[in-house]
Amino acid sequence: MTEESYPVSEVTLEALEGTPLQHEAIRRMVVATAEAVAARQGVRIVQINTSTSSITIQVVGEEIVAIGLIAELRRLTTNWYEHKFGVGRLWGSGPN
Repeated sequence: MTEESYPVSEVTLEALEGTPLQHEAIRRMVVATAEAVAARQGVRIVQINTSTSSITIQVVGEEIVAIGLIAELRRLTTNWYEHKFGVGRLWGSGPN
């Protein structure tokens, strides 16, 4: 099976409240973490889009691959955000 025959799956994380990704440093950290997680897991990112309150990632692979990547991204960035800003949660209820 060639890479072109794999599906592309998309997942989105929405901020729990506000627009934290409007801040360049926070947005860069979230995107860099997504790229690092993908590299560690051997997942190819097709595209990353951010808004002021969300990140959407498209990956090559089944939906379970995308969910695994976003779950790890959520865990790592929530931990970082909590320690950096003293706020318990960055993201809402889960991957969409």
